[in-house]
Amino acid sequence: MTPTLAQLRYLVAVADCGSITGAAASVFVAQSALSRAVQAMERDLGIELLARRGRGVDLTPEGTRVVRLARTVLDAVDAIDDIGTPSGKGGRTTLTLVTTPTLALDLASELVPAYTARHPGVHVRLQQHDGRESLVQELLDGTSELALVDLPVDKELSTHHIQEREVVLVSPLGARLPDPVPFRMLDGLPMVLPTPGTGRRTEMEAMFSCLGVRPVPAFEVDERLAWVTGVTDGRGSLIWYRDVVLRAFGSRAEIRSFTPPLLRPVGIAHARRPLTRAARAFIAHARHNAPVREPAR
Repeated sequence: MTPTLAQLRYLVAVADCGSITGAAASVFVAQSALSRAVQAMERDLGIELLARRGRGVDLTPEGTRVVRLARTVLDAVDAIDDIGTPSGKGGRTTLTLVTTPTLALDLASELVPAYTARHPGVHVRLQQHDGRESLVQELLDGTSELALVDLPVDKELSTHHIQEREVVLVSPLGARLPDPVPFRMLDGLPMVLPTPGTGRRTEMEAMFSCLGVRPVPAFEVDERLAWVTGVTDGRGSLIWYRDVVLRAFGSRAEIRSFTPPLLRPVGIAHARRPLTRAARAFIAHARHNAPVREPAR
C-alpha cells in the first residue's frame, strides 16, 4: 500500500525531531496516533524505518532513504498547492520572520531572496531583535510566525534544525595563543562582551560557567560594529561565528578554532500551532538550501 501524505509528514517530523514525542508536538497530533501511523507504514512497506533507542529514535538505512524521498514528495505537493495561491499585488501572502541581527545579515540574507524568487506570491517581512527572549515572545504572541535562531530555544516552541555553525575566538593581531585554542585559556583572557543583563551576555556567562573559566570583561558593548573595533583596537578577544568574523575582520585580527571545535546549531522555531502554507514552504526551503559550513581544519 502506498504511504499517505500524512504518514510521510509524520516520518519526516520524526527524522527532524529525533523522537516520537517531539515529532507529534511539531505536527499537532497525539503521540499515539503518530506512532501508529508510522508503524502502519512500516507494515505496509515491509521494512523497519525507525530504530528505537531509549526515549529517542534513529532512522534505519531504509528509513533514511524513505525520508529523503518523502521530502521530495512533500516539497512537490507544497509547490502544487502554491499554484493555487493568489499572486499579484492584491493577493500576496505575508510571512513574518524574526531573527537576530547576526543571522539577518548572514543566513537570512541568503535564504530569503532565494525563497521569494521561488515563491513570488509571498512577501517576507524580516524583523530583528537582539534578545532571544524577544524572539520567543513574538512567536508566542503570534506577532511573527517563524524565527531563525540559535538552538535550543524555549520548550514551548517547535524547532527544525537547519545547520551547524562554528564559533571561534577572534583576537587582536599578535595575540600569543595556540591555534586551535583550548577552552581553559579563556580563563583570565581580556574579552569584548555584550553588556551585563542582556540575553546574549547571559548565554555567554552560562557557557563560561559550564567550561569553568572566567574571562575578564575588557570592553562591554552591544553594537556589533563596536565589537569589531574593540578587537582591532586591541582591547580584547571576541567569540563569534567564523563566517561572520571572516567578513567583518578580514586580515585585521587573528581567528582561532576551539579544541574541541565549538559548534552551534541554528534552526527555525515556531509556536505549537498549525502553520500557514508559506511558513511550511519556508521551512522546507531552509532545510534544503541552508549552506553547509564545516569547521576549519
